[in-house]
Amino acid sequence: MSRFSRSDFTLESFRRQLANVEALPQLCLLGLVSGVITGALMVGFRLLLTWGATLYMPEGNSEAFEGLPNWGRALLPLLAVLLIGLLLYRQKPSARKLGVGHVIERLTYHQGRFPRRNWLNQWWVGVVSVLGGLSAGREGPAIHLGAAASSGLGQQLRLPHNSLRVLVACGTAAGISASFNTPIAGVIFAMEVVMMEYTIMSFMPVILASTMGALVAQVLYGAEPAFQIPDISLGSLLNLPWIVATGLVIGGLAGLFITVSRSQRIIDLPLWPRLALVGIATGVVAWWYPQVQGIGYDSLASALNGQLAMDVLIALVIGKLLITALTVAGGVPIGIIGPVLVVGASTGALSGLLGGVIWAEKAADPGIYAMLGMAAMMGAVLQAPLAALMALLELTHSPHIMLPGMLIVVVACLTSRQCGGGEGFFVSTTRNGLHPLQQPLMQALSRVSVPAVMERSFARTPRMLTFFQAKRLLETNPVWLVIERSSEEKPVLAFKAAELARWLLEHDEAPAESEERESGMIDLLEIPGQRLEMAPISLQATLSEAFLALQKDSLGALYVVHGYRPKQKRISGIITRGAIERYYHYTDARETEIGPRQGP
Repeated sequence: MSRFSRSDFTLESFRRQLANVEALPQLCLLGLVSGVITGALMVGFRLLLTWGATLYMPEGNSEAFEGLPNWGRALLPLLAVLLIGLLLYRQKPSARKLGVGHVIERLTYHQGRFPRRNWLNQWWVGVVSVLGGLSAGREGPAIHLGAAASSGLGQQLRLPHNSLRVLVACGTAAGISASFNTPIAGVIFAMEVVMMEYTIMSFMPVILASTMGALVAQVLYGAEPAFQIPDISLGSLLNLPWIVATGLVIGGLAGLFITVSRSQRIIDLPLWPRLALVGIATGVVAWWYPQVQGIGYDSLASALNGQLAMDVLIALVIGKLLITALTVAGGVPIGIIGPVLVVGASTGALSGLLGGVIWAEKAADPGIYAMLGMAAMMGAVLQAPLAALMALLELTHSPHIMLPGMLIVVVACLTSRQCGGGEGFFVSTTRNGLHPLQQPLMQALSRVSVPAVMERSFARTPRMLTFFQAKRLLETNPVWLVIERSSEEKPVLAFKAAELARWLLEHDEAPAESEERESGMIDLLEIPGQRLEMAPISLQATLSEAFLALQKDSLGALYVVHGYRPKQKRISGIITRGAIERYYHYTDARETEIGPRQGP
């Protein structure tokens, strides 16, 4: 039986294990820690909203804009955009990126590493946008705060970048889970919207993180679902055609939302006219219909229970949809998931009321349509049908609603793709028509870090050395020789040790002349053989980073740098284009071989 040594439990060993694709136990441990951290942050964010509401909101309720005087709730959005403009837009453009879109960007182009300034900005911008009466949700801030904090844990421990990607997904899932008490929907959202892939190695840590996020939130807020859903059923299947029609309408509204939020005419306006437009439009609508302000969960609960008048429903469908999209186009970084759910539920409730007028005998309760509309709008705007269906199931606790739910979500998603440009709200950046996270090769290479495939057998040597030094150099049987240059401007070169061994064998002379040859010098740049120009790459980097570096600079190889201080850096290994290709082809062949055998 093999025994564990103390070195197996060191942080350095933990990092090496995480570099491989099989590091499932280590990733699961990180998922547990990430879920606890994100759940605690989400609780803290909700407490900030509660404490802020006690300053001026009726009964300290962050959703009670109806209790404020008309002038007060109309003035709040103007004050909110003024504060955001003064404090946020004085910072550099990169510091203004917040929310889910920022999470996806950092995961796609920065290996899941987050700037601290953006994370700090997300706290106060999230609170100001919600309590300031803008149409904004708390899920976007929760996802950013959780994903960045989880990634920050990995950065502090100097974990390889492939594990940072999983930590980002863990923080995302736990943020959604803690917001709605929907752990399954959190997992699917993280995989479908952020990671854009489904793998066992990612699923298990994300599931654990989502579970822990929900548990931490339940300690303070209880295990009750986010909304109290009435006990109602669809009834007659004759409602299905009307559900399809509702899905078409919701898909069109989702396309309108995406189109307005990306309106170049609004985006190109100067800063202060943009912010003024957002504040004035929100204030004007809120003067008569304060339900459009804030997250709107109180209005959502009322729509599900059939307690909203028709004019309020219309204001929520049109007013909240347009001012939310206008706020996004105006450059105010807000969470959109909460407002989208409110708009969808209101549209569904309106459709249910109209269906009752047309066919009172067979029409289902408007609450059913409100539930379906909520899921359809979420799925259509985000292009995340599975996440929307899981949210519907967990929020309603009604399995019988899944059949019409699948129908309306698919119809709405297809309609939105036609009306809104064929992509979800958060996936707005494409490269050659394909988002980088959707490229199979880059997905496969991003799951592994360079220590998993780098060649560790090498020897460092100066360009000039004697015969005796050359022979001593080969005694350890290195695969590569790293030729160090006389200045930093000259590239470091890699040379096959076998080429030097062959040259020494060919030039091995008679014993009488050997002493004379031992004193001569060998120029490693003059020995026949292929020499590869190399550039440095971090030990934490993924194979996708290495692949892109080799493609970009037309290099033959990379030397892996270990150490975090300039004077302590050392070379840990060499990675070539061939090593990456061999890994990818071997993984692809292995997955093809074992794929058909998966299952019961």
